[in-house]
Amino acid sequence: MSNHYSSAPSAYAYPLIIKQLLNRAKTVSTEQEIIYADKMRMSYADFFKRIAKLANVLDGLNLAHGDVVAVMDWDSHRYLESYFAVPMSQYVIQTVNIRLSPEKILYTINHAKPKVLMVNSEFAPLVKDYQFENSSIEHIIWLDDNGVSYEGVFGGNESRVIGEYEALLEQASDEFEFQDFDENTIASTFYTSGTTGDPKGVFFSHRQLVLHTLTEAASLGVLPSKQGVSFGDVYMPMTPMFHVHAWGFPFTATMIGLKQVYPGRYAPDTLMDLILNEKVSITHCVPTILQMVLGEAHKRGVDFAGLKMIIGGSRLTEGLAKAALASNIEVYTGYGMSETAPLISLSKFSTAEPEMSEEEDISRRCMTGNPVMMVDAQIWNDSDKALPHDGKQTGELVLRAPWLTQSYFKNDDAGRELWEGGYMHTADIAYMTPAGTIKITDRLKDVIKSGGEWISSLEIETILSLHPSVADVAVIGVRDEKWGERPIAAIILKPNHKDTTADDIKAVAEQAVEKGMIPKYGVPSEFKFVDELPKTSVGKHDKKAMRELFADQTGI
Repeated sequence: MSNHYSSAPSAYAYPLIIKQLLNRAKTVSTEQEIIYADKMRMSYADFFKRIAKLANVLDGLNLAHGDVVAVMDWDSHRYLESYFAVPMSQYVIQTVNIRLSPEKILYTINHAKPKVLMVNSEFAPLVKDYQFENSSIEHIIWLDDNGVSYEGVFGGNESRVIGEYEALLEQASDEFEFQDFDENTIASTFYTSGTTGDPKGVFFSHRQLVLHTLTEAASLGVLPSKQGVSFGDVYMPMTPMFHVHAWGFPFTATMIGLKQVYPGRYAPDTLMDLILNEKVSITHCVPTILQMVLGEAHKRGVDFAGLKMIIGGSRLTEGLAKAALASNIEVYTGYGMSETAPLISLSKFSTAEPEMSEEEDISRRCMTGNPVMMVDAQIWNDSDKALPHDGKQTGELVLRAPWLTQSYFKNDDAGRELWEGGYMHTADIAYMTPAGTIKITDRLKDVIKSGGEWISSLEIETILSLHPSVADVAVIGVRDEKWGERPIAAIILKPNHKDTTADDIKAVAEQAVEKGMIPKYGVPSEFKFVDELPKTSVGKHDKKAMRELFADQTGI
């Protein structure tokens, strides 16, 4: 006897494709607002018409299903429209990371081979010398907020420019019938900004992005209201839309039907104005941006009225968490990576939990968090065997979830390595507690091995970050004849603490040794005071660059 029931002849099979994310908002949120900095305000009703208009513009370009449309823009209403119109038209959106070097940007475009390039006039210099003769790009759509003409920009290739975005939409019909198709169709691609070698392309299907969006909404929806999301929230990204779909939040906020604010280029005064004037209540960013807005708020003497902020991309230190909470930011951690679309874990909060001390609460907010729904997370040793969740044994964090990239674009060897053993390898070293909380202790490539013992650079950074003079800190391993490697600390001091000495900072590490928090060999052998720390294009400490910088330096 079969265990399959047959469907009614006219039953709808409901493919999990991006257009389905709009169903609720189309019905209940038509008057809700979407705002682009101080340049544009529109209703969701206008937004849906503009998605149709953009689809009609693309439809007139003789593209084939599966063709790539590359976008180079700041966080704008245009980007949000392309998040929907491009994949809903069965094309693939490439979100180009404009923070990479010009050579790497051109590499990612040449590798993905887009047929259409949507480019903000401010990024024209990045593609000015692009070799269009050998390029896949057939059509350029000019995006502009400043009245800048594209004449003379593309070195005689202006014929490829089909027009300026708003003018093209103005002429297009606001009706477009988006078809149903296979939910496993690829919807998006972008490139990881590794610190070595060429960037690698990840890709995600409609089904993956819909499941990620549903899980993100559910995971935030079950948090207490002062950390989670609700219908009255106002959302603004402070993680770029070219970086892992702005952590998936634009899809989630649109599906729920929230008021949305897109800030354009990230300038501290603009971000602060929008937070205050539009009453932004939920956002996400890397620690560098948090430090930037805290500085702006301090300058103005204002606080953040309970703004909910998820920190990812780089570790939230206890010192920074304390500063954020003191400014009335409800800060906590999310974890993920380019390959994971990105959401994997969030800090855990519950209305039923016992009272915590301030120290325990800050520690919880800085942990990597608990896996969100649908995520199977394990800690593996060198032999690919799962380790117990005892809060002690560290190994590589490996994952399964329905939205993880299935390989790398045109790079099967790296894809096989990524998925060796049937789990996705994160290259993050972590442990898990008996309660299922993950704590990343280091990157596989950043662990310091001194005298045969492993030292976690992140643990030492956490301890040093608590010194009141420290604005930012990175710990790296440098070659040492006697020990193999020794940790050194590069530190940015707060502006009014410039008289702090290396011995002052070292004392904090030595106290941690006395308390048994770190081993004696974890005390950095040198403390270097610097004005800035090298960062990757997404705001993480670039430890490879630091190792090269400090490799041959001695003395403090």
